[in-house]
Amino acid sequence: MLTKLSNILNDINTVLLPLACFGCNARLTRGEQLLCTVCRHEIPLTEYDFKEENSVDRIFYGRIKVQKAASFLFYSDVGIVKNLIHHLKYKKQEQIGAFLGTWYGSLLAENNHLKNRIDHVVPVPLHPRKLRKRGYNQVSAFAKGLAQHLECNCLENVLIKTANTRTQTKKNRLGRWFEDRSLYELTDPEILEGKNILLVDDVITTGATMEICAQALSKSKGITIYIASMAVVP
Repeated sequence: MLTKLSNILNDINTVLLPLACFGCNARLTRGEQLLCTVCRHEIPLTEYDFKEENSVDRIFYGRIKVQKAASFLFYSDVGIVKNLIHHLKYKKQEQIGAFLGTWYGSLLAENNHLKNRIDHVVPVPLHPRKLRKRGYNQVSAFAKGLAQHLECNCLENVLIKTANTRTQTKKNRLGRWFEDRSLYELTDPEILEGKNILLVDDVITTGATMEICAQALSKSKGITIYIASMAVVP
């Protein structure tokens, strides 16, 4: 009886406040969450795992010692993934991060990729000023979703950003590296000593941000670094 009543109330709420798909803006129906069924099937999954070599691995070759790297989705200038990331970062839709983290984490756990291998998930941090302005780190909920399915801890404050820099998407990789190399620091390197760490971000383009964060993490003795992101630019 209570379940039936709850469904009726949900249906009434949907009529009064219809929820739109973040991919195509179509109205969602019961059972659909954030994406409609069509967009969920059309979203470009990379199908990269943490076993076979992939193009994300190759981004970091010769730059930083990474055990394995992968991304969940392909990012392009138009389409479903761009819409999701845009709403997550700039439209206060923090639940998108949790949605993607739960989805990707469940796939990794189902295929037994990384499970029982990762000790801590570490999200790429925002500078405190940007965090106050946005109200949340867009990577945190994604990281927590992964950690839950991989049955490990999510450490949000062990890696910090020490300077608030302007967007650098148009700078070349080498220029960004020299400017950013001291922007990330560990609060307590001993916590990560001898641990397997999954470093996560939203979108990997050149890999410069992950490279600098991994450099900072590498100050912990005996650390092993894995990398994951919501999306990667092909």
